Amino acid sequence: MKELQAFAKQYQQEMGWSINTDNYERSRASLLDNYMLLTTEVAEVAEELRKAFNHTNECIRNGMDEDTSFRLAKENIKEDLGKEFADCLAYMIKISNFFEIDLEKSFYSKMEEVKNRKNKDISLKTND
Repeated sequence: MKELQAFAKQYQQEMGWSINTDNYERSRASLLDNYMLLTTEVAEVAEELRKAFNHTNECIRNGMDEDTSFRLAKENIKEDLGKEFADCLAYMIKISNFFEIDLEKSFYSKMEEVKNRKNKDISLKTND
C-alpha cells in the first residue's frame, strides 16, 4: 500500500490533481471537492451493482437459473466495477496522503480493532 500511496501522490502531482495546500480556505474547498468526487464514484459502484442485479433478474425471467444468471451478470460488470473501485481508491488515497495517513497501518489496525469488538454482528448462517 505504501507503494500505491507513493505512486498516487506522484501521479496526482504530475496531473495537477493534488489537494490545494495554499491556505486553509483553498485546502478546505479542495478537500470538499475531492470528497464530493469520491462519493460520486461510490455511487457509480452502486450503479454497477444495480446493473448486475437487473441483468440477473432479466435472465431469470427469460428462463435461466439464478446461479448462472448471477455468475453471468457478475462477469458482465467486472471490468467496469473494477474501474469504479479504482476511482474510489484514487480519491481515498489522495485524501489520505494529504493527511499523511499510512493506509496500510490504518487498515491492519482497524481490522484488529474490529476483530476484538465486543458488539460484533451475529450471523444467522452456520458454517457447515
